[in-house]
Amino acid sequence: MAQKLWEKNFEVNKEIERFTVGRDREMDLYLAKYDVLGSMAHITMLESIGLLDKEELPLLLSELRKIYAQAERGEFVIEEGVEDVHSQVELQLTRKLGDMGKKIHSGRSRNDQVLVDLKLFTRHELKRIVDDVKLLFDELIAKSNQYKDVLMPGYTHLQIAMPSSFGLWFGAYAESFTDDMLFLQAAYKMTNRNPLGSAAGYGSSFPLNRQLTTDLLGFDTMDYNVVYAQMGRGKMERNVAFALATVAGTLAKMAFDACLFNSQNFSFVHLPKECTTGSSIMPHKKNPDVFELIRAKCNKIQGLPGQVMLIMNNLPVGYFRDLQIIKEVFLPAFDELSDCLHMAAYIINRMSVNEHILDNPMYEPMFSVEEVNKLAANGMPFRDAYKKVGLDIESGAFHADKNIHHTHEGSIGNLCNDRIEKLMNNTLYGFSFERMEQAERKLLGYE
Repeated sequence: MAQKLWEKNFEVNKEIERFTVGRDREMDLYLAKYDVLGSMAHITMLESIGLLDKEELPLLLSELRKIYAQAERGEFVIEEGVEDVHSQVELQLTRKLGDMGKKIHSGRSRNDQVLVDLKLFTRHELKRIVDDVKLLFDELIAKSNQYKDVLMPGYTHLQIAMPSSFGLWFGAYAESFTDDMLFLQAAYKMTNRNPLGSAAGYGSSFPLNRQLTTDLLGFDTMDYNVVYAQMGRGKMERNVAFALATVAGTLAKMAFDACLFNSQNFSFVHLPKECTTGSSIMPHKKNPDVFELIRAKCNKIQGLPGQVMLIMNNLPVGYFRDLQIIKEVFLPAFDELSDCLHMAAYIINRMSVNEHILDNPMYEPMFSVEEVNKLAANGMPFRDAYKKVGLDIESGAFHADKNIHHTHEGSIGNLCNDRIEKLMNNTLYGFSFERMEQAERKLLGYE
């Protein structure tokens, strides 16, 4: 049976229907669980203000919990002829409970329904990305500590520059992710505000208790102004997309390094053979395809904010169907980034490093700055020391002293990994995921 929440006594042209529905039914499967959660909070509020009878609420909640479980198992489907997730949930309720099932739409619009669905989905997905980033962060810190004393060349302009270390290299990406986590936290805090009750963007004549639904769903607060709640659609996705793009930027850069350092010309790192792929014609090849795909996927994710901005650009106040298309680029992005983070953590854990890079004399000039500093410390003017070492290198008279002693914070001899971990943990503490998780468990009857 076809089901559209807005249908009246005429039939829409089939081609128009095909075009306007687009991929919405496919995308709405991402939102099914969250549509149910939003409905559970909404009808609990409706009962509290007298728009649902007391005996109706437990019946509706019971059926909604069954639909939630169905979605959890991956068995929820939007049937042929049913327009979207909201229609499917209401259809299933009316099949079981008759007209009582139609009451769940009182005091809300599909606009604020999809808004709250998107908020609930996004905050869950952000938590997943946060957990994935922390997993990779822990692997990077572990590798940084493991190889803290193994030197490697540092580069500027892809020219050998100064001594670095694997402790610095792994640790640099770990600290980069601590900054990225701040973007994720800001995105989460902007997401975790309740739009439910804004209806079509102009509120409702029903005496809705928006604070109650805010508390029931574990939001930090609400989007207070109902017009702004609607204006927030697209803006939320754009802000979150920037956070995802920031994580993807760090990951893509690390993937490029890994590909470069794994090549025979560098041979700085070694990937286990089970993490590489071969060639159809060259039997010796062990290609770092995983890191290459991570790089490509993460570069695509870095384009996500631009896609969202271009779709929502110059839209005036109010709802427009343009916003539907944002779901197609936004909702799948979390799975893709999560997959990249997991694969990176898996390979970093199994990566080994070349502990004898500096046996090759080609790297000796990178110790020139150490020699300049030593001469300057012994009283020679820095500019004279610089010139002397430069001339020694040109004449072949320079001999590197590879025993270097850096002690300042963040240097080869003092990585500050404990402080980097503290930065990460302080940011993680600021998310307060517990409020969200506790509220949802309570709604679902788990506690």
